[in-house]
Amino acid sequence: MASAKKLAAIKNKKKSGGFQSMGLSHHVLKGVLRRGYKVPTPIQRKTIPVILEGKDVVAMARTGSGKTAAFLVPMFERLKTHSTSGIRAMILSPTRELALQTLKFAKEIGKFTGLKAAVILGGDRMDDQFAALHDHPDILIATPGRLLHVLVEMGMKLKAVEYIVFDEADRLFEMGFQDQLQEIIHRLPDSRQTLLFSATLPKSLVEFARAGLTDPTLIRLDVDTKLSENLQLSFFSCRDSDKCALLLYLLKHIIKPNEQTVVFAATKHHVEFLHLLLTLCGLSVTYIYSSLDPAARKINAAKFSLGKCKVLIVTDLAARGIDVPLLDNVINFHFPAKPKLFVHRVGRVARAGRSGIAYSLIAADEMAHFIDLHVFLGRPVKLVPLTQNTPVDEDGWFGEVPQSLLDDQDTEVCHVVKESVELSGLVKVCSNAYKKYSKSRPNSANESVKRVKELVENAVKVGIHPMFSKLDVDEKGARLDMLNALKNYRPKTTIFEINSTTKKAGLAVMKAKRELHEQIIINNEAKRKEKEESLQASLGLSNVGASKRKISDEADQKEIESVFDHVVSSCSKQTKVEPPAKKKMKLGVEEVKDKENYIQYRPSDYATEKGLNVGNSFEKQATSAVLDFTNEDENKTVKKKRYWDRKKKKFVTDSGDQQKKRIKTESGNWISASYKSNAYNEWKRATKFADLDDDDDNDGESEKKSSFKGQGGKFSVVGMKRRHWHTKGSEDQASSRQNKMKYKKGKMGELKSADQILKNRRRKAKIQNFQKYRENVRAKKQGKPPKGKQSKGKGR
Repeated sequence: MASAKKLAAIKNKKKSGGFQSMGLSHHVLKGVLRRGYKVPTPIQRKTIPVILEGKDVVAMARTGSGKTAAFLVPMFERLKTHSTSGIRAMILSPTRELALQTLKFAKEIGKFTGLKAAVILGGDRMDDQFAALHDHPDILIATPGRLLHVLVEMGMKLKAVEYIVFDEADRLFEMGFQDQLQEIIHRLPDSRQTLLFSATLPKSLVEFARAGLTDPTLIRLDVDTKLSENLQLSFFSCRDSDKCALLLYLLKHIIKPNEQTVVFAATKHHVEFLHLLLTLCGLSVTYIYSSLDPAARKINAAKFSLGKCKVLIVTDLAARGIDVPLLDNVINFHFPAKPKLFVHRVGRVARAGRSGIAYSLIAADEMAHFIDLHVFLGRPVKLVPLTQNTPVDEDGWFGEVPQSLLDDQDTEVCHVVKESVELSGLVKVCSNAYKKYSKSRPNSANESVKRVKELVENAVKVGIHPMFSKLDVDEKGARLDMLNALKNYRPKTTIFEINSTTKKAGLAVMKAKRELHEQIIINNEAKRKEKEESLQASLGLSNVGASKRKISDEADQKEIESVFDHVVSSCSKQTKVEPPAKKKMKLGVEEVKDKENYIQYRPSDYATEKGLNVGNSFEKQATSAVLDFTNEDENKTVKKKRYWDRKKKKFVTDSGDQQKKRIKTESGNWISASYKSNAYNEWKRATKFADLDDDDDNDGESEKKSSFKGQGGKFSVVGMKRRHWHTKGSEDQASSRQNKMKYKKGKMGELKSADQILKNRRRKAKIQNFQKYRENVRAKKQGKPPKGKQSKGKGR
């Protein structure tokens, strides 16, 4: 009896605090436990009970915290079994890689639910997607562009959708998908449950008003930390021309050969250049960017995830949501312009309790964005001091790289580039691409630009990064001082005074100017020396609000509560207010600010929320809206542009957006006419399928009997049978094969009537009789007996 009581106590203790205590059904819980999830993460513990209550949720948690399972588990619990009523749950993802990864997790967690899922992705064959939607899937995982194309082609209404998830919601709403998302949301019923998930979400709901949220619950965890505790950041200062050499040194000497690394570049041209360069240098490298063929993207992603290649070079396409097992390092070849993009990039490592390192190569034009990042994170900038005592290699140091190491690697890079004709051609292409990228990237804050100018004016000298302190290099002490002095050298003479004689008028003018402003120059140099002595105190490179890194004050809490009916946060709501008697001393002066009654002109979390804002926000659209009284009749005053047409060999008038072919949807939105190409009607005609709405009323298809207790069978993905993902699925590769097999496929798939069957039989019999007649004619000419007749003497 005692042992039985102990076992019961242990069993009850095991269930407390886990997924067992959430009231999940047996088959959902079985799939969760089979996946290996035992204890829910903080975001799962706070969101799953709220979602199960049927409330709309806006959830934010840092990368690698288990957000995918946080919306998949309640989705399976709500859908329970397979139904032929239509699509009941939708998950929208910004990229195809993230959508396929979500499908992978759904197959593992919902293995025993008997539900059906379909995937609608750009680049795949639309015929397979039409067939998949006719197979009555319960769950639809899609990217918004192709999903709207399929919906408009089929004229499909999402009447049965109960549950919709916007995964990486901020990215979805700032990728230029406003028209597509608005049209998709208009087709959804008002009674749906809407969920928004991302690692970087602002607290303001105005930017996501188009998602149709009703009384949402805001859940924001890890707002202060933003990054994992197991992640180590290293920042290197280098020239733009030395980045390739530094990248090659890191991959060859710093990063271990058995570790996997993701390298982020700014443009696809840099991705191709670095891929070819590192391959010629003997490294195992693969690459991915958005305009790459979908089949090649699948192949390259599979190579890296299976460990066949140790280095993956990507653009920001793979910055969100992708979970590569055992990923160890991230390298920012180009520093991201947005702080939240940096959070997504480095969030590919140090996930689910693992550790990782993020290296960032920072050029001179990226310093302002580097300061922006530290203001967003609420951290001080840690400059390596120019002293003999090198600090320990810890998190967040910003330092130089020994020039001797860069010179050795740069020699190898230059030799490889000269030997390769293709690399030599890509150098100029990358240069032009970076110029366009630098013009289009978001500008940094004005305060950050001022701080960088102060660093340059005061000739700030940064020491060697602690990572290279153990290496035997000569750039220490006097040598490092001399190199820094050469980098910051500014000649005192002007161009008018170099190699000039008394006969030139420029020399006399400069002499008079120097006599006039000599005292001002001396005073400025004295001030500059004073600033150099007290640089750390005067510059104050730490975050403006670093000492105020707390949750919003009472006014901010009231503002949030007015938008959300319920707020769940990882920080305590109570704010400690010091009494006026306990005033702090700052720099020997008593602080007279009364914190209890002082009202700041900016909220304490202003920098964080500014970094989290979506690019196409309502605030920006409202500020850009200007009432123009002079241009009342727009059609009369707009000047039409003219450009040279190479084919016509003459100047033609640009018609603009007015004459572009557009169609108007039921919601009143104008979308491109390419969304309606009549492909669905051709597919129906070839396969003899009925309309989807008529097919929904047909009760002839019965649900499969369950092989599990109380469920509709095993989880299945429709439209993916007999399909090799690494070789098939691309429209470009399948177009020629589809044209060849079009007639044959139509014959195999159609349902023939009795008259058609009789006609085909008669035609077949006629062909066979003609073939027999021709054979008999040939036999007579050769003197042989016709087939079917034997000679008289034979057989006796």
